[in-house]
Amino acid sequence: MEIQDQLGRNLKIETAPKRIISLVPSQTELLVDLGLEESIIGITHFCVHPFHLRDTKTTLGGTKKVIFRKVRELEPDIILCNKEENTKEMVEELEKIAPVHISDVANLSDVYDLMQQYGKIFNCSELAETMVNSIKKKIDHLAEMAEGSEKRKVAYFIWNNPLMVVGRGTFINEMLELNNFENVFEEKRYPETNAEELIEKDIDICMLSSEPFPFEEKHIPEFNKYSSEVLIVDGEYFSWYGSRLLKALDYFKQFHL
Repeated sequence: MEIQDQLGRNLKIETAPKRIISLVPSQTELLVDLGLEESIIGITHFCVHPFHLRDTKTTLGGTKKVIFRKVRELEPDIILCNKEENTKEMVEELEKIAPVHISDVANLSDVYDLMQQYGKIFNCSELAETMVNSIKKKIDHLAEMAEGSEKRKVAYFIWNNPLMVVGRGTFINEMLELNNFENVFEEKRYPETNAEELIEKDIDICMLSSEPFPFEEKHIPEFNKYSSEVLIVDGEYFSWYGSRLLKALDYFKQFHL
């Protein structure tokens, strides 16, 4: 079987891989929900869902730096990476060990495509399609709840020192738009910002993400000067693009009650 990953790279796979290494937390969770837990042999220490995987699978390091010796020893059939989560240098080294599939997810269409690719690669297309349809139904329901609501201007913070926010062209921005929020930052990806710029932005809501920087309630006073409302939000629901979307769409309902 020959398949293209989300960077358009061709992968030749003879049979459905039985020994899978996943180096992306959201994709690890997706594999489990596609019924592939037994085939997973290696993960990162950031792969925390489901939590028990860290006790039953080999941990290979982080998303930016893995222990290549341990990867080779596992003799994987395929290694799953992501353009943003993993480095180019890391992928080049991993390709010497096994075929590497790279995802690149910036919107919901990319999510559906990834799930369908996994369905084809791992011979679970029916379940993958069911998951896609379930997500689409929940999105339709969320859209009905958000319909007619006032569009609010949002700054979504992912780091505190320096201050970093989410810009356009990201999956998080797609989730903001899905909830009828307007991102006040038009720059691409993850720009840095400062107090002066934030005060000028006329922000309705400052969203402080629980990851990658672990914002907590104690940080809220620092941001009260930028907007009238400051919220701590679950970063996994805004950034994990796999099967966690099914739970995320229920989480998002709170913004439309």
